[in-house]
Amino acid sequence: MKLVVLGKNGQLGWELQRALAPLGEITALDFPEIDLLQANRLCQQLRDLQPEVILNATAYTAVDRAESEADIALEINGIAPGKLAETAANLGAVFIHYSTDYVFDGQKGSSYLESDPPNPLSVYGRSKLAGEQAVAEAGGAYLVLRTSWVYSLRRDSFVAKVLSWARQNQTLRIVSDQVSNPTWARMLAETTALLLAKGSPDIYDWIHSRRGLYHLAGSGCASRYEWAQAILRYDPRRAEQTVREIQPARTEEFPTPAQRPLYSCLNCDAFSRQFGLQLPAWEAALQLAMEQYY
Repeated sequence: MKLVVLGKNGQLGWELQRALAPLGEITALDFPEIDLLQANRLCQQLRDLQPEVILNATAYTAVDRAESEADIALEINGIAPGKLAETAANLGAVFIHYSTDYVFDGQKGSSYLESDPPNPLSVYGRSKLAGEQAVAEAGGAYLVLRTSWVYSLRRDSFVAKVLSWARQNQTLRIVSDQVSNPTWARMLAETTALLLAKGSPDIYDWIHSRRGLYHLAGSGCASRYEWAQAILRYDPRRAEQTVREIQPARTEEFPTPAQRPLYSCLNCDAFSRQFGLQLPAWEAALQLAMEQYY
């Protein structure tokens, strides 16, 4: 299988290279080799490579900065994915694209299904929703995988920040009214690889018959406050912590340019039913991630 991973330096892209290695030949690209602001040039690069599978792990992820860079966010998150998906369809290649829980407004009060109407609160969320729609309109053999609260200990993430804060402060205040599915990037990548392995060797037809939008995130939900508590509990170097207390706080105490959904848990049952795969419980994945990192 000939695969192209876009966004090799990101949290997910780095893990995808590792997880996909047994499946075949991987070409992994990132800025400055590729530039999603020049998507037409990237599409030509893909035509030259002639891959069987294209995985788009690139995105404009600066949620707050997107409020003042709406055009750039829309170009990268909304317009470019559609062009890439169209190129993939013309090549007869599978296209896998990752999206976000931020397409929802968090007002439902229970876990979101793929059929629930999106209503993003931020420029970032609107740009990602535009990307989902553009990929679907391009057709072909595509999967849009919505995920949430992705972290890696290799890069800046909520987990890395909490570990750093815990070594610099005696008291932490963490929001307790934002709830979703913490998702380890490695588990997301490995589940993607297992998915592709199940469909080999007729991967295009196999994905085409199952194409669409699916939720794929860590099993179970937690608030950021509960997540932070677990991060400190599973820290293999707890002796280095100076923190003595974690206090719950409300989102409104930490104003940001972009509004975030408060309850954006994703129900991933449809993916599990269709592909026979699911990510492990978020807390078990977190414990494993921290043990492997240290």
